[in-house]
This record gives sequence, C-alpha cells and structure tokens, in this order.
Amino acid sequence: MSDFCQELIGVLGKDCVRKEEPMRNHTTFRIGGPVQFFVTPENTKDLTRGIHLCQKAGKSYFILGRGSNLLVSDTGWRGVVISMEHLSKSCVQGTSIVAGAGAPLSRLAREAREAGLTGLEFAAGIPGTLGGALVMNAGAYGSEMKDVLAVATVLAPDGKIHRKDKKELELGYRTSSIIKNGYVVLEAELNLKEGDKNAIGQRMEDLAFQRKSKQPLEYPSAGSTFKRPKGHFAGKLIDDAGLRGFSVGQAQVSEKHCGFVINKGGATAEDVMKLCEEVRRRVKEHSGVELEPEIKKLGL
Repeated sequence: MSDFCQELIGVLGKDCVRKEEPMRNHTTFRIGGPVQFFVTPENTKDLTRGIHLCQKAGKSYFILGRGSNLLVSDTGWRGVVISMEHLSKSCVQGTSIVAGAGAPLSRLAREAREAGLTGLEFAAGIPGTLGGALVMNAGAYGSEMKDVLAVATVLAPDGKIHRKDKKELELGYRTSSIIKNGYVVLEAELNLKEGDKNAIGQRMEDLAFQRKSKQPLEYPSAGSTFKRPKGHFAGKLIDDAGLRGFSVGQAQVSEKHCGFVINKGGATAEDVMKLCEEVRRRVKEHSGVELEPEIKKLGL
C-alpha cells in the first residue's frame, strides 16, 4: 500500500477510501473506467483535510456530486475522486432551506413542497446535487439556481472557508465564479416563498410529465449535451442537420430529443466523444453555429 493511500485512510478512515473504483457506477452516463482513489468524506472537516492531503502530495483531485454532467475516460483516471454523498444534510428554516452540497436537488424540491414552500419546483427533475447545481447555475423551465440562492459557503484552494452571496458567485448561463476561483461548495441557503402545498405538488407533476414526454429518461445520459447557442436551440440545430438518431457505436443522438446524447447500452467514452465531434462538425457545416459542449470530462 502506498504512503499516500495510508495517509488517506488515516485521515478519512478505511471505509471511506476505495481503490480502482469503476466510475461507470457513479455517473448517469454509466460510462467510465477506474479511478485510482474514490473517497467519501463524512463531514466538512474530513473533506478539507482530504483536499489538503491531495494538495500536499501533488495529487490531482475531482469533486463529485451525482455524476449527472460528467463523462469519464474508458481507461479511468489516475487521481482522487472526492464524493460529496455524505455532505447532504438539509433543514427547513422558515422560508429557507439550508443544505449540504451533496444534497440531491430532487430531494430538496420534495422537502420544499412538504413545507409549503414554492420556488424550487423546477429542480425536482434535475438529477444533480446542490453543489453541482450552483457550479453550473443549473436551471429548467425558465428558472435557475440564481433565482433561489441566498448565500453559499465555499472552501477556497488555500483552505479558507468563505460565505458568498449570489452576486459574488457571478451565476450566469451554465457558469459561475465557483469554477473560475476553484471553490468547493460546502453548503448553501435557498430563499423560497410560502405557497399552497397542493399547487406546488401539481406544478411538480406537470413538469415531470413534460420532462418524461420530451426527454429520453429511459436511457443513461448526461442531460443536455451542448450549451444553448445564443439565438438558437442546440436540439433543433442538430435535428436540422439531419442527425436525429445518429450513432457512433452505442452512443446515439436521441430520437426523442436531439439535444441529448444517450447510452444505448455499453457505449464507451470514445463513442460519445466521436459522436459529439461529428455532431459539432455537421452542425457547423449546416448552420454555421459552433456548438459548445456542456458536459464535463475527466481523464479525456
């Protein structure tokens, strides 16, 4: 056992450190080879100590929510994946919800409904965590995280913890200063409004129906594959270029929604990469629009 592995176990405990963990088990694409170390800190203190250990050893690390916007190399990655799954506690405080970065958005939306709080209905079908949603300012059906965020607690690369309001986090379309500054989201407070519990539930059901009827939820994917180009919709551009159902290996442009690349079963990261490159090339050729990938990559 390497000295670094022993130090990780010493900091986090044996049960929180796995070696050569297949990332296909931790991404919604169901794609990805083994990572050298997969760790699951139990609390913020252990998370901070684990990151510090990686920095001291010169070891690359990656913060993981639910892997809902991530494509991992078929050969894996020789680094440390730090899962936020245990940092997921949440509580309702008046008209606010305070939650750890690892809290699933879908759970927070349900908790808001049960408390009769409105404003988070749009997030009920988003498969990621609170932390990941803030990093990318996730949104759907005309609403975004910046509409409900009050303040976030972040860990800076120098180990200091800061509280940042949404203005300081510069939340924009699929971007934020969290990325630019290398912050790790630890916790956030969401400001909601009092509402009718039944109306909130009905709105969530309506959005779930829309999502199910329009998106290929029956297949593994990473959600929208490309960012929305200004003045256009990525799915329409892809469809207009004749790419509905286009495949490379077991990766396919969804026939239900061309903005999604799906795993038909056994797709590799190489399949997805080749498909996306060809989609971008053909869309550029057909419409002159350059598509920008929305998916994060690890080991690629």
